[in-house]
Amino acid sequence: MPHSSGTPHPNPPKEPQPPASLRRVPVQERSAERLARILDACAAVLDEVGYEGLTTRAVAQRAGVPIGSVYRFFGNKRALADALAHRNLDAYAERVAARVNGVERGDWRGAVDVAFDEYLTMMRTVPGFGLVDFGIPSAPEAMPDANLQVAERVAALLSDHLDRPLDARLRRTMLVGVEAVDAVLQLAFRADPAGDPALVDEARILLHAYFARSLD
Repeated sequence: MPHSSGTPHPNPPKEPQPPASLRRVPVQERSAERLARILDACAAVLDEVGYEGLTTRAVAQRAGVPIGSVYRFFGNKRALADALAHRNLDAYAERVAARVNGVERGDWRGAVDVAFDEYLTMMRTVPGFGLVDFGIPSAPEAMPDANLQVAERVAALLSDHLDRPLDARLRRTMLVGVEAVDAVLQLAFRADPAGDPALVDEARILLHAYFARSLD
């Protein structure tokens, strides 16, 4: 997102890095398309059988590729789900950044609502996202500190949008907000597959009230 002054932002968001669980980074377009198809298949299988039922063989069959193609990129199902979580995080950050461009600069509530609403949209529409959003609940060591990574991405976007430093206070505020809202939204989506509306509203109220303390 361009900085309003036309000069580089002092704390530009970091470029997404491929997950460590990926054995080989695709270089050719054909290889990248095959990797995307494998991850799409992983998401679909997750929706059908959950993480415990996920297997590399089922993913290969769904993707229509030899099992060796899966193992070319991934050593096991945990690595597969980890790569899917990283792809989700990159997609989320891109979607938020695109929508924040339409929010008046300096309007932190509008920017925070964009981040909140995009998460809800992905929970409701992106295959596999409900089970593996930005990390694997049943295998946290596969993508440790997923909420920290989400908070860092959103804090960088908010820093640029508000023309304020990406300092320790903003990072801490964002991390606490992400952790708190994540807990409430998990409850909301356990109560209702589409997210219990009353609990979703409570999560938004919590987020605004907490951020107002630091951002107003």
